Amino acid sequence: MKDTAPEPQDLLEIAVRVARDGAATARRMRAEGVSAVATKSTATDVVTAADRAVERQVIADLRAARPGDTVLGEEYGTSGDQPAGGTAVRWILDPIDGTVNYLYGLPNYAVSLAAEVDGVVVAGVVHNIATGDEWTATLGGGAHRDGRRLHGSTETDLAQALVGTGFGYDPARRLHQATVLLGLIAQVRDIRRAGAAAIDLCLAAEGLIDAYYEKGLNLWDQAAGGLVATEAGLVLGGLKGRPAGPDLVVAAPPALFGHLHDLLVELDAAGGP
Repeated sequence: MKDTAPEPQDLLEIAVRVARDGAATARRMRAEGVSAVATKSTATDVVTAADRAVERQVIADLRAARPGDTVLGEEYGTSGDQPAGGTAVRWILDPIDGTVNYLYGLPNYAVSLAAEVDGVVVAGVVHNIATGDEWTATLGGGAHRDGRRLHGSTETDLAQALVGTGFGYDPARRLHQATVLLGLIAQVRDIRRAGAAAIDLCLAAEGLIDAYYEKGLNLWDQAAGGLVATEAGLVLGGLKGRPAGPDLVVAAPPALFGHLHDLLVELDAAGGP
């Protein structure tokens, strides 16, 4: 017999507690000095000892709170095994989203943690490690920052929209993304690149930027922030009816999504390497 699915709010409470504790570890390790810096996909794709330490800590805390769940983390992949007949809860973790910012001391890096039940993200938290800013959401329960309900931007004219984006680590991908940006920048108010996708999605949810797009995001980059964005009323998707994913993630209010989508299709934003 299958267990009763946990309530999203209960999962969010666990996520918030665990993410805050992970953020405290990352802050402490940065104060002590960034160490064990290595690279992953390219020479500019860095990982630090703190990324790995925070991920190990969060996994241990989640296992203590909910022993039967699995965790998908950026650094160590999938851990844990679903028990037969149990409710399928998977946690999706980016221990430090914005590691390059963390490395340089730019205050825009976060613990991103989402809870997925039977393949649907139902709860998420994005906690800015440097500032303490925290965004949360539950499926059907809205998105919040420090208790304030979020509703996204009210801008309706793309030409007046401040649009966030990001760039990949591979030089060939960066070149293609720069070409897309060259075609887009004259069609919008301006562009912002903050360097942490999870936070960018939350800024769009809060209306501090009007829209956001990026190619190459993994599930841990967008799971929590994507729920915050959609619960704030934004449309989250890919191009030509595809879901948001590695090809492209676009988040915008309904009034802006269509025009931005069409421009990104025209500019082949989902193409290239």
